[in-house]
Amino acid sequence: MRLDEGTAGKSTSLVAGGAGFLGCHLIDYLLHEGRSVICVDSFLTGTFENVARFNGNENFTLVRQDVLDPLQIERPVDEVYNLACAASPPRYQADPHHTLMTSVVGTSNLLDFAMSQEARFLQASTSEVYGDPEVHPQTEDYTGSVNCTGPRACYDEGKRAAEAMCFDFLRLGKVDARVARIFNTYGPMMRADDGRIVSTFIIQALRGRDLTVFGDGSQTRSFCYVSDLIEGLVRLMRVEPNPQAPVNLGNPAEFTVSELAATVSKKIPSARSIRRLPLPQDDPRRRRPDISRAAMLLGWTPKIDLDEGLSRTIAWFREPEGATKITEAAE
Repeated sequence: MRLDEGTAGKSTSLVAGGAGFLGCHLIDYLLHEGRSVICVDSFLTGTFENVARFNGNENFTLVRQDVLDPLQIERPVDEVYNLACAASPPRYQADPHHTLMTSVVGTSNLLDFAMSQEARFLQASTSEVYGDPEVHPQTEDYTGSVNCTGPRACYDEGKRAAEAMCFDFLRLGKVDARVARIFNTYGPMMRADDGRIVSTFIIQALRGRDLTVFGDGSQTRSFCYVSDLIEGLVRLMRVEPNPQAPVNLGNPAEFTVSELAATVSKKIPSARSIRRLPLPQDDPRRRRPDISRAAMLLGWTPKIDLDEGLSRTIAWFREPEGATKITEAAE
């Protein structure tokens, strides 16, 4: 696919995976800055509904394409954000080969595109590169404890390989690449059926069902509200000089899964009791980011705590758009 010359004179960002949860929030942020945005998405996990609100905006262009195919966009681009990959275990395990290739081949194609454009590049990596961590909280210099043959390896190892490529391109002077390691993020526009813990609990509670807790619920996570995360991504893209190292982005407040379930139940009284299921293989026992590097280099720390973020997210799922997603997920 070729995209001809677009809006002249405007700085342009390309967002791969722009129809996904994080991608649509990032596009909204960039458009409000006055930038021109090209959204590239295959719609395997992203949805048209997430980007429908941008239709009619002269600064927004939608390209339906899988990043496994090289980009042919004849238009100046100065920023490339790579958010193109399924991010929840049920989604990325549904087609593990495609997940792995999206991180490896897709990232290679996007790096080549950024090099041809002399554009700055940001790779959305993940806390999953730490695996089931033996160091707590996780700092960026911790190399992780990943099961390279387990059911999560398609995502974990794919993201690790993508990071390696980014830093190789950076060291060789080919691309000004930056890497964000994203921890659990939540907020409006989440898919109701994506299997992430926050959306799963909210949907179960709103339907008056039991909340599904895997294992004994003592495993921990750190939950970052989406607006905080997007602010961190943009700051990392724009910071000078290049950090030349990965940067954790997440909320360092740590909660057990049982604590999250109790908080959701309190906010949504229709929730029933807890239903416990066996813990999935390689499910991390503890997850909490050390964000000292982000605070020092980017001047970034999260502003929205879990209580406020959950209230905002629940309110969205109760609105017509969110309620529609719940209904569609049940069909």
